[in-house]
Amino acid sequence: MNQQVLTSPTTQEAEGLPRRRWTVAEIEKLCELGVFGGIDRPRERFELIGGEIVPLNAKGTVHEVVKMELQRYWFPLVAMIDVSLVTETTLRYAPDSFLEPDFFFWPRSIHLRDITCPSAFLLVEVADSSMSYDTGRKAAIYAQLGLREYWVVNANTLATRVHRMPNENGFQLISEHASTERIVPTLLPALAVSLAHLGLSPLY
Repeated sequence: MNQQVLTSPTTQEAEGLPRRRWTVAEIEKLCELGVFGGIDRPRERFELIGGEIVPLNAKGTVHEVVKMELQRYWFPLVAMIDVSLVTETTLRYAPDSFLEPDFFFWPRSIHLRDITCPSAFLLVEVADSSMSYDTGRKAAIYAQLGLREYWVVNANTLATRVHRMPNENGFQLISEHASTERIVPTLLPALAVSLAHLGLSPLY
């Protein structure tokens, strides 16, 4: 798998020791002050889980190509149905936690600030070097939050792991789909897609 270098330094020196718990409001204020990047340098990529900052790997070219083709395919389709789609939004699900999914679909009648995982139709992550995180810790969080359908697209192999039937113990129905398969979202059948038919080819 294509390994990327983290965009910010990390440490495990305090492993097993108490850490300061950050809130979403505090992190947003630090972002406004330019602590995590701004005009003179790129913004660092990270998520906040239980008050801890989790740095994310830099996005590789293969990740961006897959995301770009999915955008080209999905945006015209959602324009014809009563669905909103946003990419790389910040999903604040607790006072001390947020995630930044690649694709997020929800009813157009609900404002983005009011969206919750149970009311969302579908969430999609594109992973190149973050497959274990997206299908592990992040999948567990989404299941606990009641997200009804969660896809993780492996940008290298173009296989897609589909997660359905969430509960507090995780997703109860998980299936793997090759790039040639047509995957149909349970709540959004009009957005069915085959990655191979988008002109994408797996790296291996």
